Amino acid sequence: MQFAIVIMAAGKGTRLKSKRPKVLHEVGGKTLLRHVIDAARQIVPPEDVYVIVGHEASLVKDSVAKLGVQFIEQTEQRGTGHAMLMARQATQEYQNVIVLYGDVPLIRPETIRRLRDFHLERRAAMTVLTAAPKDLQGYGRVIRKSNNSDEIRAIVEPKALTPEYAHATEINAGIYAFSSKPLFAHIDSLGTDNAHGEYYLTDMAAILVAAGERVLALQAEDPDEVLGGNTIAELMAIDGKLRLITARRLMAEGVTIFRPETTVIDAGVMVGADTVIEPFVQLLGETKVGKECRIRSYSVLEHATVGNQVLVRQGCIITQSRVDDRALLGPYAHLRPESEIGEGAHVGNFVETKKIRFGKGSKAGHLTYLGDAEIGEGVNVGAGVITCNYDGVTKRKTVIGDHVFVGSDSTLVAPLTLGNGAYIGAGSCITEDVPEDALALGRSRQTIKEGWSAARRNKKQG
Repeated sequence: MQFAIVIMAAGKGTRLKSKRPKVLHEVGGKTLLRHVIDAARQIVPPEDVYVIVGHEASLVKDSVAKLGVQFIEQTEQRGTGHAMLMARQATQEYQNVIVLYGDVPLIRPETIRRLRDFHLERRAAMTVLTAAPKDLQGYGRVIRKSNNSDEIRAIVEPKALTPEYAHATEINAGIYAFSSKPLFAHIDSLGTDNAHGEYYLTDMAAILVAAGERVLALQAEDPDEVLGGNTIAELMAIDGKLRLITARRLMAEGVTIFRPETTVIDAGVMVGADTVIEPFVQLLGETKVGKECRIRSYSVLEHATVGNQVLVRQGCIITQSRVDDRALLGPYAHLRPESEIGEGAHVGNFVETKKIRFGKGSKAGHLTYLGDAEIGEGVNVGAGVITCNYDGVTKRKTVIGDHVFVGSDSTLVAPLTLGNGAYIGAGSCITEDVPEDALALGRSRQTIKEGWSAARRNKKQG
């Protein structure tokens, strides 16, 4: 077995001031840990990815269990070196081990692959991924044997920096590739002679150099991708970087995004060419939008599937629902989970749907609630129509056939079936099935009492 990838994810992240484990905070639409695992799984099969868990271990495991990765528990968090000791039994049969961190979500598969290949080609015992950020404060410095050398002479922690090393601009990113044999032969030499009394994996560089092993440095092409976040503000800065990366990817694929800095687009979102996304749109989760659509401002799509040439007007909310080609939504339509909107259908302003199938070319223009319903093709649903789907105990279904006309302000009390071509008079309360091509009226006869209003006024004045 050539490579294992170990991801450190056991820490608390106390500086976040949050009860949630650090690696479960989200940026770019995924947890920090999920970003790192997704990158790792492009390098090795999921069964060769080992996640070190500790703080709130069960929560962390549950969040990524479906990805097929392995877990190693570090019940007592005593540093990164101690975590690697916990991983020794599971990984020592591999020829090489790459160590990543669960709070570094910008790391790219290309960089991990480059680290792997460099490590193998140079036959190093340890390869340290480095970076050269503009802000060096708080980072340990990597000192090479010479300017042109890949070999490391020392890694100097921030508190140990002297004028001799003040010129050093290369930092230790904390991401490593190890050859397993020298790593596990010398890992027991790690000590705790430091301010926190912990075992630091960084110290393996000095131990291996002293043992005559090759310890090399490889600089990341983009220093941003090794950044971690220790505060909410830092995480939100990373979130902004990830979302801009996603927006640029979509724009490179032919999507027009006006004011991309105002949009919230998750990493898993897919959008077809020639679609236009206006400012302040949110596309979340595994949303898929087809070609030649327009998503207008302030709309929020979450785990939604949208076909081609769909117009989503301002302020629509679409959740776990499907919209077929050439449909028209909004403004201010609300599609709740399991809504299926047919080809060329129209769901208009302030219309709410839930768990419905709305047929091809059907229309519900305004101020309507449609829930737990099957609605056929070419149906016209007037303003203010309600499917009464809940009797206080059970949700019940309304079935509306093709080419039915439902007049405004009608209430359809489920369970109910309206046959093909039926016509429901405005203002009706329909409680019984309606046959095909029938007219149904469920309202009282209009009564007019001449002079009634004048008499009432006179009585009040008297």
